[in-house]
Formats: sequence, structure tokens, C-alpha cells
Amino acid sequence: MTPHPTIETDRLVLRPFCLADASRVQELAGAAEVAAMTQNVPHPYEDGMAERWIASRAVAFYDGAGVFFAITLKSDGALIGSVSLGVTPQHRRGELGYWIGVPFWGQGYASEAARATVRYGLGGLGLHKITSRHFATNPASGRVLEKAGLAKEGVLRDEIHKDGTFVDVVVYGLVGG
Repeated sequence: MTPHPTIETDRLVLRPFCLADASRVQELAGAAEVAAMTQNVPHPYEDGMAERWIASRAVAFYDGAGVFFAITLKSDGALIGSVSLGVTPQHRRGELGYWIGVPFWGQGYASEAARATVRYGLGGLGLHKITSRHFATNPASGRVLEKAGLAKEGVLRDEIHKDGTFVDVVVYGLVGG
């Protein structure tokens, strides 16, 4: 069984999640601002949810469904977010997802983590294509994806129903070797 990788960048360490991360995940992902910009992060983020989510990520990795990283600062090890690639093996495709805690927005951490994860997906996992999606109301996420090498492929109108409103979703992709 292949161990979960750890990736280092200039400022970050992308490592597997552990149960000790649960309170920090609940704190950061539980912010209303994070939930508002993501399809699957709940709000409120209730006790026990982070533990279940972390445990499910390890199972998904070993089942070949993807790779899931805790984004931590190289300087002090602080967990600041998450980045992942959900994998569809038969199509050699991965879907990039991420969130960053609000105190760390606007500092380039999402772009740095996304770039490293895309490189790993194309090289380490041998994926042919990486896609990602963001709410049209979150153009900053589009800039992160472009900095990671993905290009806008289209807009899905009223694709997601979130908090009582239909939301357009912008789709990005990158075809590798």
C-alpha cells in the first residue's frame, strides 16, 4: 500500500490530515465565509463533523478515490486549509478542490497549494486532466485556478442550489501529457 504523500513548497507543507487537526478544521472551515464559497462545507460546522470528515479522507485515499492534504505553514506547522484531488481513475481525471481559513485569504497560499497539487496529480498520479469549479460569485477562486495552470472552460448556469439561491458555477480544466 502506497503511503499518503507529503509535498513541500516554498512556504507550505501539504500533508495528510490526522485526527489532531479536527478542532482546527472545525474552526477554520466552520467560518460562514468559507462555507459561503464552497459547495460541500457545512455551516454551522458542528462538533464531530471534522473527525468524521478526516477519517473519511484517509479511507478515500486508500480506496483510490483521491488525495487530500492539510495545508500547513512551513514556518510553524499551523494548519491553514485543505487542498484535494478527487480522482476518477477510468478517465485519468482529477477534480481539484480547496479551502483556506479566512485569516489566510489574499496571501497566495491557495495558489501555491493548488499549483503543487496539480503538479502532483499530473506527475505523481499520472492524471491526464485536472478540472475544478468555483461559484461565479467567487472570482478570487478563478484567479487561484488560473495561477495553477487551469483555463476557463465554461459556465454552468444555476448549477448549484445553495442557501436558497441557485448559483452559477465556472468550470476550469488543464489537460496534461
